[in-house]
Amino acid sequence: MIKIAVDAMGGDYAPQSVVEGVKLARNSRNDIEFLLFGDEKQIKPLLKDEKNIKIIHADEVITMEDEPVRAVKRKKNSSLVLAAKAVKDGKADALVSIGNTGALLVASLLIIGRIKGIDRPGFTATMPVMNNDKGFTMVDAGANADAKVTNIEQYALLGKYYSELVGHVNNPRIGLINNGTEADKGDMIHRKMHDALQSMNANGEINFIGNIESRELLNGVADVVVTDGFTGNAVLKAIEGTAMSGLGLLKESIKNGGFKAKLGAFLMKDSLKKMAKKMDYKRYGGAVLLGIKDPVVKGHGNSDAKTVKNCLFNAAEIVKSGYVESAKDHFTKVAETK
Repeated sequence: MIKIAVDAMGGDYAPQSVVEGVKLARNSRNDIEFLLFGDEKQIKPLLKDEKNIKIIHADEVITMEDEPVRAVKRKKNSSLVLAAKAVKDGKADALVSIGNTGALLVASLLIIGRIKGIDRPGFTATMPVMNNDKGFTMVDAGANADAKVTNIEQYALLGKYYSELVGHVNNPRIGLINNGTEADKGDMIHRKMHDALQSMNANGEINFIGNIESRELLNGVADVVVTDGFTGNAVLKAIEGTAMSGLGLLKESIKNGGFKAKLGAFLMKDSLKKMAKKMDYKRYGGAVLLGIKDPVVKGHGNSDAKTVKNCLFNAAEIVKSGYVESAKDHFTKVAETK
């Protein structure tokens, strides 16, 4: 049985939304055991049935406002720190939190540890595209703003393994976000990144398709997109904001469009539902911290129960896929040859 350590006190609506998400996941699958770390007095009343759920009391909480490094080092009995320790000690297979992103990153690095040979782990986020249901994987989505060439090389390989083993994409197309598709576009560091990825392509390590512009992302131009964390996070939030604003504008137009608009919406109800589902980025189950020794999944701080459930399912799929083991094998061999 897969065991997932859950930071039950992380997030804007914790522990309510986290516990409700765990219950949804538990009711859908019986091959996962959920270890809930948090205030037992707050969690227990939310659970009528504790089947496949275990509460581990934690009397401290790392809030969204806490400074990450200081909080992880000082709040040793916090729900996040205890959950990370459970993964490190082999008592859980994966960690899921919708709390403080910086604290999760620090706890993952200091407690669980990075894969040997990895310089800096990166967050990956799977986002929707128009022409399929698998979406595209972007690395880095916010962990490492000042990326070096070696980081981008490692992100390409981490993204490749993730796309193949978790996303079930054969020989994924890998692109580098830039301000143009030509090889000489961008600043000096992006030109060096392009050349490095091109060399990896020539060696048969990856399927690099070149530079890509952000406007083409939703058209499914690539399966894996690599970039620095600053650009990746900006792109991620722009896509999320556009999706929410677009659907909101459509609803407002129907609401204020009179009888014809409402009749048209009624006739197109099924198509509109499919469109809304396709653009729902929450269904992909949070951001995954690639480069850590065990699976770590981060959900939005404002996640509802359904989104928490998707994060838990994503963590379980990563465990089952053997992704971490494949990444460990590759980067350990590379590190040992240097």
